[in-house]
Amino acid sequence: MLFPLSYYLFFFTLNLGVIISISSSSWFGAWVGLELNMMSFIPLITLKMNSNFSEASLKYFLIQALGSALLISSSFLSFISPLFSYILILLALLLKIASAPFHFWFPQVASGLMWFQILLLSTIQKLAPMILISYLMLSNFLIKLTIFSAVLSALVGALGGLNLLFLPKIIAFSSINHMSWMLIAITISDMFWMIYFIFYFFILLSITSLFQKLQTFTLSESMKTSQKNSFLSILITLNFFSLGGLPPFTGFLPKWMIIQIMMNLNLFVPLFFLLLSALMTLYYYLRIMIPFLLLSNSSMMFSFKSKPPMLKSIPLFLKMAFNFLGMIFPIIFIFL
Repeated sequence: MLFPLSYYLFFFTLNLGVIISISSSSWFGAWVGLELNMMSFIPLITLKMNSNFSEASLKYFLIQALGSALLISSSFLSFISPLFSYILILLALLLKIASAPFHFWFPQVASGLMWFQILLLSTIQKLAPMILISYLMLSNFLIKLTIFSAVLSALVGALGGLNLLFLPKIIAFSSINHMSWMLIAITISDMFWMIYFIFYFFILLSITSLFQKLQTFTLSESMKTSQKNSFLSILITLNFFSLGGLPPFTGFLPKWMIIQIMMNLNLFVPLFFLLLSALMTLYYYLRIMIPFLLLSNSSMMFSFKSKPPMLKSIPLFLKMAFNFLGMIFPIIFIFL
């Protein structure tokens, strides 16, 4: 899909807003960066003039404007009551990243976007607010409030994705669930949540690029495409196994790291809810994988006579190799 030159400019200012927010020395500068980031993303949503894009952009603008207004007004209270001010700022940032109980807008916005826009909404648009949240981990109350939001996000992301047939909404609830793991990691250390975010970005990039290539948005459409290309069917299945954190795939590595740290810190109650939600998300991932596996070509064999798929598309081969990295690292860790 070719984009006009203006969209590359908006993508540049979008990333510039993130850099301004995370490098600012005051909440006003962070607010300016968030506003630049928001106003740059809205033109990227409205690629075409139709009702879905217009509705999604309007919902996104209203929610982000509410979060920005709450953030800038709460920052003025820091001179009177710093703790109360930080609580309101934390709530504003949780609203911006669609963490529970402020998650209601995210699936609605994601359902009206294309796959490339869903990738931006689930990753880059959450980067600056999450870094700002990491700056707020100054007291035990703020840490407990963040952990409470993380547990709620885990449950909402797991329960919300059940019985859905629309793939963007499923990915949206999956993003809410993964947000819970990152929020827990934020309360522990900046390094851990950044590692998780990088792994999640590349796995989601692989999935969204495949769905964009297939132009698949529902499970019924995935059944039709799975009958045409068995290689892509298996590749999408591997990506969802990795996204669900199933060992020994790559997505299991950051979850394994956070599980070990939470056990060392005696955070057994939040860990129980996170693991329970991970099992539930694997269930509705399997509902997506079944059409790609069982309903594909009966032989499940690749046809190498005309064009070998490994040689035909090098990026697809790299995506498969990335998913299998998770099988190598645990063996290395065991023997070290």
